[in-house]
Amino acid sequence: MAAAAMAAVLLGAGCKSKPKEAKAATSAGDPNIVTVTPVLAESLKFGTPQMAEVNGTLQVAARVETDAQRIARVGSPVSGRILNLLVFEGQFVRAGAVLATLHSTNLSDTQFALIKAASQRELAAAAEKRAEQLVAADVIGRAELERRRAERLQAATEEASYRTQLLGLGMTEAQIRQLETSRKLSADYPIVAPKSGTVLKREITIGQVVQPADPAFTIADLSNVWITADVPEQEAGILKQGMNVEVRVPALKDLQLNGRLSFVSPIVDPATRTVEVRMDVPNPDGRLKPDELASMTFTGRSDHKLTVPNAAVVREDNKDNIFVQIGPQRYILREVTLGEEENDRRVVISGVTPDERMVTEGAFHLNNQRKQAAIKGEK
Repeated sequence: MAAAAMAAVLLGAGCKSKPKEAKAATSAGDPNIVTVTPVLAESLKFGTPQMAEVNGTLQVAARVETDAQRIARVGSPVSGRILNLLVFEGQFVRAGAVLATLHSTNLSDTQFALIKAASQRELAAAAEKRAEQLVAADVIGRAELERRRAERLQAATEEASYRTQLLGLGMTEAQIRQLETSRKLSADYPIVAPKSGTVLKREITIGQVVQPADPAFTIADLSNVWITADVPEQEAGILKQGMNVEVRVPALKDLQLNGRLSFVSPIVDPATRTVEVRMDVPNPDGRLKPDELASMTFTGRSDHKLTVPNAAVVREDNKDNIFVQIGPQRYILREVTLGEEENDRRVVISGVTPDERMVTEGAFHLNNQRKQAAIKGEK
């Protein structure tokens, strides 16, 4: 009985010790942990990440846009049906060129109203003249003369009103004078380019009925374009008009353009929490096309950031790592995210804090020891 009790005690003691042994084996078997020997420590230097002034850059996604001062959206001031299309996307047009023609009964109705008002004015003017003669002959009273004079003024006002309407519908003074002379109505209306440029968009087809509010064409002068970008709100403090900017356009074999910011939005977009910025770029050869993707890099900014020396960085599997102390003479290889480089130091984005002790020089040799120890452990 005593022997059985003793065996049970020993068995229980053995069971309690197993978890501790397993935990120790797991820690010792971590291939990223290395113990620094006194001999190796002589070739290493230790320290913590340091704050430093970094004259870095900020890169954001950008895009090519048309210059808003050089773009025109063309429509028809009258409703009608499209008869002919004379230009299409990509074509260059001169100011005054006819882009399309449409048939508009509204136009002919207004022309008819003008001719009618002109005829009534002529009749009223003749009646007024006769009334003046009859008043002089004392045949009619002066009140009749005043009534006919008022009719002539009313007819002249109506004629002027319809003339203004035709001007608003796109007819020129010369065309209106010709209409008054010939008395020939024309329901065909030309849609004319208000400025020279490239046709970027056509939104009408033959047979389509268009209204005055409907866009027909978009024309833009692409000799000068905008490069715009949306900068995150937290970085907006560095933005100012005239700031140096570098732009690259991947579609043009990484074309690099250098210039200055011409505009910084005074407000933050509440939906995206970004600030819009813009750079004006001459484009005489038309290489830059609207909606092309680009990247915008801001230079000349200075920030106080956490940094580590280049000698502390170990590249493993295309990732940046550093050795951080986890115990007496024990260091672990930890992955970190690093930013730009300046003065032989890298900016820390994430992965290490200012109070953590690390290997600042000799990390390459320490990593070799770690690899050798891992190989021996596998054997």
